[in-house]
Amino acid sequence: MNDDFLRIQALEGELKHAHKKRGFGLTVSTKELVYQKPHANYYIRLEHIMSITPYQFPVGSKPLRINREKHSASETVTVETGMQHYRFYVSEATLHNRSGIFTLGASQFILPVRRELLLAISSYGGLNGVDTMI
Repeated sequence: MNDDFLRIQALEGELKHAHKKRGFGLTVSTKELVYQKPHANYYIRLEHIMSITPYQFPVGSKPLRINREKHSASETVTVETGMQHYRFYVSEATLHNRSGIFTLGASQFILPVRRELLLAISSYGGLNGVDTMI
């Protein structure tokens, strides 16, 4: 395992799926989604996901990370060309990194998500309509 990744601490709920690629990981439990990247984990309670929508990068654009202010954030990651990306709007998230634990306000994450993980997120999070957009 890569030393750059932090261990997931205190996962709430029952572990259902985990997917990890070099530089990126997603873990889904019955209560939360954990987005892992080197040196940082973002914990998102499924009840805090306000919407999930398919996302297409504009032609010629490169994914980038934007932090607007301390209490809100936008995070984009690309792992595989051709893999469907989704925009997650969340009312809050928690960032765990080597400097500590920080609560983020309303945030968005643009992430590549496999179908089975997306279905688990929608099922355990009580989101309707996700199965129609895959």
